[in-house]
Order: sequence, then C-alpha cells, then structure tokens
Amino acid sequence: MAVPQQCTLAKNATLKGTSLHTGAPVTLTLKPAPVDYGLKFRRVDLPDQPFIDADVDKVQTVERATTLAEGSVKVHTVEHVLSALTGMGIDNALIEMDANEPPIGDGSAAPYVELIRAAGIAGQDAPGRVWQIREPISIETSRGSILLVLPSKEYRVSVTCVGAGGRITQYFDSAVTPALYEKEFAPARTFCFYEEIKPLLEKGLIQGGSLENAVVIRGEEVLSKEPLRFPNEFARHKAMDLVGDLILNGRRILGHVIAVMPGHGPNTTFAARLKKEYRSMLSLKPQEPASIPDGESILDTREVMKLLPHRYPFLMVDRILSVEGETKCIGQKNLTMNELFFQGHFPGRPVMPGVLQVEAMAQVASILMLRIPGNQGKIGYFMSADKVKFRRPVVPGDVLIIETELVKMRGSIGQATGRCLVNGEVTSEAELKFMVHDA
Repeated sequence: MAVPQQCTLAKNATLKGTSLHTGAPVTLTLKPAPVDYGLKFRRVDLPDQPFIDADVDKVQTVERATTLAEGSVKVHTVEHVLSALTGMGIDNALIEMDANEPPIGDGSAAPYVELIRAAGIAGQDAPGRVWQIREPISIETSRGSILLVLPSKEYRVSVTCVGAGGRITQYFDSAVTPALYEKEFAPARTFCFYEEIKPLLEKGLIQGGSLENAVVIRGEEVLSKEPLRFPNEFARHKAMDLVGDLILNGRRILGHVIAVMPGHGPNTTFAARLKKEYRSMLSLKPQEPASIPDGESILDTREVMKLLPHRYPFLMVDRILSVEGETKCIGQKNLTMNELFFQGHFPGRPVMPGVLQVEAMAQVASILMLRIPGNQGKIGYFMSADKVKFRRPVVPGDVLIIETELVKMRGSIGQATGRCLVNGEVTSEAELKFMVHDA
C-alpha cells in the first residue's frame, strides 16, 4: 500500500463566530504550512503571538473539551477543528485565533470542513507521517471507558455507549476518509443532558451555548433548533471528537479504533499511550547505519548492533576486525562458558553448535553486503547454505575468527563464502546465499 503524500491548505481561509465555553467573539484563520510542520495553534491576540503545538503533551484539561497549554497560554475546545483537518487529510496547517477558543458554529465540524474546502487542499512533496498499527494497543479507565486499536490497512473508528456514564446506547462505525468524514462524521453536533447545564454554567462553561449549536437531552425529549441529523448523531459526534483528540499523538494511524464510552479524558489518555508506543517502536528500529571501515579498522559491538538486527543471545559477532576492499570482511566472537548454547549442547563437554557457526558467517557476510551503495540501512536475510563442512569442535574459551568473502551480488541477492577459525585452524566452512531487504 502506497503511503499518501502530505497535504496542506492551498490558501488562507477565515471563519468568524462565537466560542462555546467563553461566549467570546473569535476569528479563526487556517493557513498553509510547510512539510512536517504538523498542526499548530497561534494566539494572535497576545503579545509575541505565541504558538501551541497540537500535541498530547500540551493537554491541560479535558472537562467537556480538550484544552492545550504552553505555559500560561491556552487554547480551549480544539477537538472540532483538529478533527476536521485530520478527517479531510490535512497534515500541515497553522490555526490562528484572536481568542482562546475556536468558533463553535453549529456544534459540529461541518463549518471547518467548509472552511477547508474554501481554502483548498494542496499536496506536498513528502510522504505522509502514517503509522500502521501491527499489534493491538488498549486502555481501560477507572470509570469503565475502553479504547482499543487493532491492526488494519485503513483508519477506521467504531464507537458505542456515549454520554455521561455511557447512558446512550448508540453505535457508529466508519472508515475515516475525506469523503466519508465530510458526509458521516462532520455534521454530527455536540450534545449534553439538561441536568448538566446548570453545573456547567456555574463552572463558567458553555457561556456561548444555545439550541443553535448544541443538542440538549431532557429525559426522553431532544431539544434543538432542528431535528436530529442522524438517528445515532450522538455516537457520530463522539467519533468526530475521537478523531480530533487522537491526532494529538503526533501522526495519522492505520488501524481500527474501537471506543466504548469515549470522552476527552479517555481519548487523550489513549493518544498519550499511542505516542508512547510509537516511541518505543522507534527504539527497536536500527539506528543510523554505522560507517563500515575500509582496511584494518574495527567496529565494536555497539557499532555492529547498528548494522545487524540481531541481539543476545543470537548476535554471533562481537566485533569486525577488518574490511578488505569491496569483498572481504573478518569478524570475531569471544566464547565464554556463559553462552546459552553451552548450557545445553553436550553440557558435560560443551561444544558450540555448528549451525551457529554458520549463522556467525551469515552475519559477517551481511555486513559485507550492506557496504554496497544503496544497501545501507537495510537488513540481510539468510536464504541458504551449501557445501557446509564442520572440521573441529569449538569450545568455551575459544576466540572464533569469522572470514567471509562476497563472490556475487545481483540485485538484492548475494552469494558469499565463509569459514570460521580458532587459533588459525578451520572449524567450519560454507557457501551462503542472502537477500537484502528494507528494514
């Protein structure tokens, strides 16, 4: 599956309105931004016009809305505009505001979709920052919310049990694409229960709220300026909020998000978990390729580990002693009684398994292939071994010298010969075949 290119806005576009919680007038302008800029807010009403990244590390409060802060500078209720930008495929944008909260519009993300349409969408010359989920990731909160993402080749959201305590049993499920987002997510309006209004007003919230920008539920009655736009409008709105909150993890995901009783608190907690898991995944990837020496230079264990994906107990090379020209490489493995294979392979008289000597040859030969232009940062996969011969045992205390020579390289397939020696005597030899592939 091809990774989509990054996108930004084609030009500036401005929306004026009233903030939901503060009730203040506000002008919001969406502006284009360069590659890898991400989504950022800017308070143009303050001295120095400070910026705030749309990042889960900036989340300050999550009561009825998601608030971001950088020091004493805040932006409230960011989820609708972030959701619209994400849903419509915008990776890089500057969101300028002359107040601390975006316009509420009609309580949905539709006004922001219209704003993005007015600005236009421009492709950029860079691949999108997209994380394809490979293993399930989940959280469960003390109040019973469950959020889970499963591996998938599309971004999909499923939501159920919404409202305070999950008291509304509705279900919504959809892939998140610009066309589906505009039609199925964006029009769904925010809602609250009638009994929540007075406490929220006492806390200084929803000062700009009305039946024109929110749906109020009183018992079995639904109060709003217009009828419900969908039978499951409340679940759709929570899905829309979820898309806006989850982008705070820092990148788009390919995965199926399932949310039971979502809310800004659980959503942002899950975004933080996603960001942590992504960083953990990056720590497992090979680092920047080490420079492979020419001549009698040495790569120590740390540098070898930058080149090879293997780790203890299957890293069979302690150091590279030399690289001769384009085709020869010599490695070393110091064998002690602590090696795991000595514990069970003829434990009364420990011997290094011959197959591990072949693996040692394969690892050193992989380093040779990674020297070829275009192969740095890739991984060498062992395909076959021919003419394997074992000539003498290798025991604890031996220093194994591994000599390899690259004899043929065609495209991504290479052939090499290898042999292992102890004190100048050959212990094993083989002909090896490899394939190099992207890490």
